Amino acid sequence: MGQSGVRAWMKRWRCVAFAVALVMFLRTASAQIRYSISEEVKEGTVVGNIARDLGIDKGVLKERHYRIVGGSSEPLFHLNPDTGFLSVARRVDREEICEHGHACTINLKTVLENPLEIHYVSIEVLDVNDNSPVFPDKEKRFEIFESTSPGARFQLQPARDPDGGQFSIQQYKLSQNDHFRLEVKERGEDRKTPFLVLQKQLDREVKTEHRLLLTAVDGGKPARSGTTEVHVAVLDVNDNTPVFSQDAHAVVLSENAAFGTRVVQVNATDSDEGANGEIVYSFGKEVDVNVQKLFFVDSKTGVITVAGEIDYEKYKHFEIDVRASDKGMIPLSTDKTVIIKILDINDNSPEIEVTSYSKSVPEDCRIGTTVALISINDWDSGPNGKVSCLIRENVPFSISPFLQDNMYAVVTNSQLNREDTSLYQLTVVAQDAGVPPMSSEKTISVLVSDVNDNRPQFFNTPYVFYITENNGLSVPMFSVKASDPDEGENAQILYHIPMDSKAGNVGLFFNINSETGDIVALKSFDFEAVKMFQFQVVATDSGTPSLSSNVTVHVFILDQNDNAPVILYPVSSNGSAEGVEEIPRNVHAGHLVTKVRAYDADIGYNGWLLFSLQEVSDHSLFGLDRYTGQIRTLRSFTETDEAEHKLLILVKDNGNVSLSATATVMVKVVEPKEAFAASDVQSAAKDDEDSDVTFYLMITLGAVSLLFVISIIVLIAMQCSKSTDYTSKYLQEPNYDGTLCHSIQYRSGDKRYMLVGPRMSIGSTIVPGSHANTLVLPDRRRTSEEIRPCPTYPRNQWRETQIRE
Repeated sequence: MGQSGVRAWMKRWRCVAFAVALVMFLRTASAQIRYSISEEVKEGTVVGNIARDLGIDKGVLKERHYRIVGGSSEPLFHLNPDTGFLSVARRVDREEICEHGHACTINLKTVLENPLEIHYVSIEVLDVNDNSPVFPDKEKRFEIFESTSPGARFQLQPARDPDGGQFSIQQYKLSQNDHFRLEVKERGEDRKTPFLVLQKQLDREVKTEHRLLLTAVDGGKPARSGTTEVHVAVLDVNDNTPVFSQDAHAVVLSENAAFGTRVVQVNATDSDEGANGEIVYSFGKEVDVNVQKLFFVDSKTGVITVAGEIDYEKYKHFEIDVRASDKGMIPLSTDKTVIIKILDINDNSPEIEVTSYSKSVPEDCRIGTTVALISINDWDSGPNGKVSCLIRENVPFSISPFLQDNMYAVVTNSQLNREDTSLYQLTVVAQDAGVPPMSSEKTISVLVSDVNDNRPQFFNTPYVFYITENNGLSVPMFSVKASDPDEGENAQILYHIPMDSKAGNVGLFFNINSETGDIVALKSFDFEAVKMFQFQVVATDSGTPSLSSNVTVHVFILDQNDNAPVILYPVSSNGSAEGVEEIPRNVHAGHLVTKVRAYDADIGYNGWLLFSLQEVSDHSLFGLDRYTGQIRTLRSFTETDEAEHKLLILVKDNGNVSLSATATVMVKVVEPKEAFAASDVQSAAKDDEDSDVTFYLMITLGAVSLLFVISIIVLIAMQCSKSTDYTSKYLQEPNYDGTLCHSIQYRSGDKRYMLVGPRMSIGSTIVPGSHANTLVLPDRRRTSEEIRPCPTYPRNQWRETQIRE
């Protein structure tokens, strides 16, 4: 505690010694003892032993109820009745107990009973430096005009220190600065008042405020101190003009910037404050009125924004004067130039102009032929004004640069063909190099004119037609057609049949309409005389020079039932179909009496002959095979049977309207001897006749069969070479595989039809004496394997097709 603490303890022990002496000499009813302690000692610290110092036996203290009387509810000290020790009960603060007194003493009254004794105890509380100086405010604010003269004084509030004496405030200190110093005035004991003195004139524009630190220091060791902040605000005087923050303002603005787009913000400062330092922005007096319509300057913030349409093509840059003024009584102002450079953006589409144009171009023009000249302009600059062009469609045209800048030629880059495309719509697209690019387009129509570069093409190659014999001569029998993809005169086609030595003079039989291609017959045809025609038809266009092509026409004559059956046997000497046959009476059933032979010049069903008995004297005696014409006995003759029998045989074909002939056979029944003699004579004559008939029949049959086979082979070859199966016109069966089928023609009302059905059986035979034209089918009662149907039709079914006459 230092020197002062030692002195306090010595003083306290002197008091204790004095109290002991007093107790020894005065055994009265009252006594007083003095003690001293330092403030802020710990709780429980012993102040002194009262019982010992008063000479009282500590054994009776409890019996006599030794205690401290009076005082507060929370006493500072505690007396132990067992030991007589007086100790500190709670914190002892001298400044709290005695406030500003120089000496601080606490008086206690103690009591003993039986007998009553009162003793006074005086305790002096010694001061220690336990408090620091404290200013009333942590911050003190002054407002001083910058025009205040040096030497001005400003009183500061003094600090307070609860400690007294040498522990009170001894001095004040001011933080280092250039404008103020500190003066302290003494005002009585322990009272010192500090003053702030201006020693250098203030400048608000240099420093708007000064923050100083004032420190109060006491006399303790170590010393305690307290501080307060002195805030000096410098008040303004309008003595400065506004100053812009930048010497030059240069910005870049894109054209077509939207209204309200921020361009730049100018910033000016005024060192003054208040109204003297408030800045107002405006355009300078020299700014053009039109420019003021394009921009707006915010008077408070100095932000320049877009107020009109910015077009690079009109203004490349702007130089705008902006004025900054303060609000002083006499305003001060400064001007500054803002340079705005306009940045070109790609806001103009290329403009396409067709300067030269050919509406049509011949299809045989050379590659590189110029069709049109176009001019392309873009008002933008730099890459935004660089233009490239192309044709959008995939067409035989392209664009190439011409002699001058921004000039282009539309030329052909491949061979044209009017028949493929006669009109081209060319979309010319021009696009600049801006980001994003802009483009425009223009459509050019190019008509391809025709040249005669295509030959007429027939619809079918070759043509195959079927007509019936006995045809009419008034209407066209058939027609050929050709087309020419050219146009105009180049597509007008004329037809003719050329003279051909190989085909014979076809012009005697057919005539063709040169414009329509319809072919009419000049003669009525007979199937039995001619079976087919083959000739050429030539189609020629009207171009210059003309082009032509030809086609082969096959005309097949179809048979009609126009020939009645002719009886070959029996034939009498006068030419009538009558004959006499003699047979022995003793023949058995099944005996061949004779065979009726007939011939039909027609073919197919029209030439298919059937035999039947029209009249017979005894139906039980003779029978006739309807297919072969054989007459046989059905039973043996009896004595009662007639000797002579008349048989009338009807022979008819199978045409739609059948034709027929009759033959009469007289059968004489003779005795066996007569029959043998007659049979020898007749057989010799018949053998001669039959041999001749058979010879001619075989020749005829061979010729007809050869011609028929050749015709069928030619027809099949033409069908295989054609892209279109013309046989379906008649057979109506796409799966027809070339198997030969049989056909029959017939008439129904005004129309004629052809039946196409199963072919003749391999077992069909030619009756001798029929001149090789009459086909006789085998017996239908034989197995069905002998007659094969066409593979494309159900078995034994026929198909009907109308025939043009």
